[in-house]
Amino acid sequence: MFTLLRQHPVIAAVLVAIGALLIWGYWPQPVLVEAAIAQRAPLAVTIEEEGRTRVIDRYIVSAPVDGVACRVQLDVGDAVERGQVLVAITPLASQVLDPRSRAQAKARVAAAESALRAAREQALAASANHELAALDLERLQPLMVEGLISREAFDKAETIARTSAASKRSAEFNVEVAEYDLAAARTALEYSGATTDDTPAERVPVRAPIDGRILRIEHECDGPVRTGEPLFEVGDPTWLEVEVDVLSADAVRIRSGQPVRFDRWGGDRPLHGRVRTVEPVGFTKTSALGVEEQRVLVISDFTSPPREWARLGDGYRVEALFVLWQEDDVLQVPASSLFRYRDGWALFVIEDDRARRREVQVGHRTGLAAQIVAGVDAGEAVVVHPSDAVEDGRRVKRR
Repeated sequence: MFTLLRQHPVIAAVLVAIGALLIWGYWPQPVLVEAAIAQRAPLAVTIEEEGRTRVIDRYIVSAPVDGVACRVQLDVGDAVERGQVLVAITPLASQVLDPRSRAQAKARVAAAESALRAAREQALAASANHELAALDLERLQPLMVEGLISREAFDKAETIARTSAASKRSAEFNVEVAEYDLAAARTALEYSGATTDDTPAERVPVRAPIDGRILRIEHECDGPVRTGEPLFEVGDPTWLEVEVDVLSADAVRIRSGQPVRFDRWGGDRPLHGRVRTVEPVGFTKTSALGVEEQRVLVISDFTSPPREWARLGDGYRVEALFVLWQEDDVLQVPASSLFRYRDGWALFVIEDDRARRREVQVGHRTGLAAQIVAGVDAGEAVVVHPSDAVEDGRRVKRR
């Protein structure tokens, strides 16, 4: 064997090279890993959701009566003062009479005229009867004084006089009723949609309830409106609040008084606010993926100076960041370095180019970082996104 190697050195070199390559190929290689340094830095646990601004006090101005609203001369955003007339409502136009209705109206007028004439004749008859009864009573009164007639006859004549007086008054009232019925019948015939009247119609003014701006105009053109129909929406945009719908599981972690930051609202700097209330009633909302979620409205107020958010209006979009917990000096590692081990959490620490598994105690967590309460010291390197090839004691190499 050795003689063959001495006689053929080239073959010997090739065999040695092949053996070296086999040893190097099967020798355990270090695993390439990504590493991060455990460090102390500020950490905050937040909930980020999309919200929108809204005017705190908004008023819906409705039509107080049925009628025709004139054309609105205001635009959305116009400033209004309390008591200012926003629009006027005129009475509805009379109904147009078709030939049949007009004939019936004329017949009612004729009937009312006849009833008036009959009432006047009855009034004349009642007046004549009253005059006769009054004369009889006047003739019997001296005879009663002299005792020539009985008391019963005189009382009977007095009763007849009173009854005739009442009948006269009743007949006169019937004449007045007939006159009113005739006027009503003539009015139904004269005032219709086909007739014109130069007399200005009575208008009901609709006034602004507060000093503010027009937020919405529900009825712009000239046209009929019904009682209670919305016409305007008025509010003061200098008093804004922010409503944010969050998941119900996140809403239970938010409390009144917690700070909130508003980003991506269009300004150069974020705005700050404070949670005023978490509504106790939730609602179902379908997400973009078609999943039904239980959401809860969280109402917040601005704490930044009004001049910083003066450009915001009603219904503007903001990104709300609710701060649930924060500290300035927190030992933290990337959240992707943690994995479940036994009943807790663990990670791999790089010591002498080897991965060492350590059980750690985790505090607060965010989507990117996690607080380490015990198990790791500041400055130690940890493996990020450990794969199945990384084991306790395995040699590793940083990428």
